[in-house]
Amino acid sequence: MKKEINQKLFEIYISKQEIASKIAHLGNRISEDFEGKELIIVGVLNGAFVFLADLCRHITVPTQLSFLRISSYQGLQSSESIEKKMELNEDLSGKHVLIVEDIVDTGISMNFLLNQINSHAPSSISVATLLFKPEAFQFNYPLNYVGFEIPNKFVVGYGLDYDGLGRNLPDIYQLV
Repeated sequence: MKKEINQKLFEIYISKQEIASKIAHLGNRISEDFEGKELIIVGVLNGAFVFLADLCRHITVPTQLSFLRISSYQGLQSSESIEKKMELNEDLSGKHVLIVEDIVDTGISMNFLLNQINSHAPSSISVATLLFKPEAFQFNYPLNYVGFEIPNKFVVGYGLDYDGLGRNLPDIYQLV
């Protein structure tokens, strides 16, 4: 099935069933890894909201949710600059923090977030991302929970957008 978004053609790449199965698996792993601990989950808006909502329902340890918002994409390209649009208000000192992101490609945004959160002196920081583009990744920090490794192609749907459109699609589509 193909979708046209903003005069660009996309074809289905990862189905909603594959996504659901992977998220259940990630939620179980996170629950096992943080058994007996309280977790603060920091969702990165706007893209991670769908993934975060579904992932949270599979995490069984006590959790708090928080959000922050940054921007690094313009059109089809990831920019080198990060714009912080919403601050984190929670005290993370001594806490176990899980950053939840929709996609890690170059890693510039996540590197920025890791530095920001690390400045709050948490007990631990882990990263969960639905999608990871190893070909584009420029850093050496660990991604603890990765849903799918994908090629360095533009994707949309399931929270990911193209110029603000397509976040509501239940599947993930790849640019044709």
